[in-house]
Amino acid sequence: MTEPARAHLLRTMSVGDTTFNLLGTAHVSPTSVAEVEQAIACGSYDAVAVELCNQRYRVLTEPDALEQLDLFQVLRSGKFGMVAASLALAAFQQRLADQFGTRPGAEMEAAINGAEAANLPVWLVDRDIGVTLNRIYRRVPWWQRFVLLSGLIASSLSREKITEAEIERLKEGDLLESTFAEFAARSSLLYETLITERDQYIAARLLEKAKELQPTNVLVVIGAGHLAGVEATLSKPMANPVATRRMLELTLPKARWLVWIPWLIVIFIFAGFGLGFARSPALGMQLMIEWALITGGLSALGTIIAAGHPLTVITAFLAAPLTTLHPAIGVGFFTAAVEMALRKPLVRHFRTLRADVTRVRGWWQNRVARTLLVFLFSTLGAATGTYLAGFRIVERLFY
Repeated sequence: MTEPARAHLLRTMSVGDTTFNLLGTAHVSPTSVAEVEQAIACGSYDAVAVELCNQRYRVLTEPDALEQLDLFQVLRSGKFGMVAASLALAAFQQRLADQFGTRPGAEMEAAINGAEAANLPVWLVDRDIGVTLNRIYRRVPWWQRFVLLSGLIASSLSREKITEAEIERLKEGDLLESTFAEFAARSSLLYETLITERDQYIAARLLEKAKELQPTNVLVVIGAGHLAGVEATLSKPMANPVATRRMLELTLPKARWLVWIPWLIVIFIFAGFGLGFARSPALGMQLMIEWALITGGLSALGTIIAAGHPLTVITAFLAAPLTTLHPAIGVGFFTAAVEMALRKPLVRHFRTLRADVTRVRGWWQNRVARTLLVFLFSTLGAATGTYLAGFRIVERLFY
């Protein structure tokens, strides 16, 4: 890339007493690494801001951070989806590294190393990836969630070469944008959450830090796809950057009616049991036995598909009939706990996790990934069993 072609990727603007030097980078280009290093070496800055959140910063600066992951705590706190999505993104990242010998985020690492060498503070100005994924999940229609999830999984497991079109998207955006670019182009809500909101968040963080620390000259290293949006946001008055940031950090709750559905199902099931016993103790007992066999059997089948330990399979069979009757308790917590106790993930499983999840077989061979599969498939089996057993109760009582 020639110098004239890169000129539009460096923009300078002043807000109050602070000058922001916005450097747009290509996340898969070695040229961008050199540009970042040159900018830090040639400029006189008070700070370097990078398009990273705390989690992504830790991944870059602490390669062994994944080894300290408390897997059960992740599952218990309801972050399975975030971990699965992060692994899918990491798998896509690994495909890039394998194919092109480059690593997305290398220019951010260069900015961090250059700032530390120059004894400059590093500002992390991007929104937490978990918050972004949560807001995407909550804002898009329910049917589109399955499309996004399937596309993400397919991208992570695909063995096809990365196309030139995908590389061009990475040169203008970042890993998140490239992964969801096809969907974002067709969904205004997804585009706003993934791109526009992060432009606003980055600008709010820059203004917040500038007000707090009063720097005169700041280098801002961001993906080229955010350059125009951040510049446009900084050019307009922002009354309260802190309030803007906090608003964009909010995780969106479930719709209220969705919260009540599991409890209504449980009430329906207990009512079915009660009606069965009222008609005949034998019928009531038969309904309960069929409930246990269907929910426990399908949860155990899911655990078998996940290649869970035989005792984990038994746990699924025994726990599912009970946990399905309490929406706040999931069978996956029990099966995952038993699987981890029987096949404790070792340090090497955490170290090879990102590479292993790029292969279908790797999900079953890696103990960390297999525990996630046990949690997922045992939960899906129990959920499927809940509906099938519910239909069976209706059939027994009314047909």
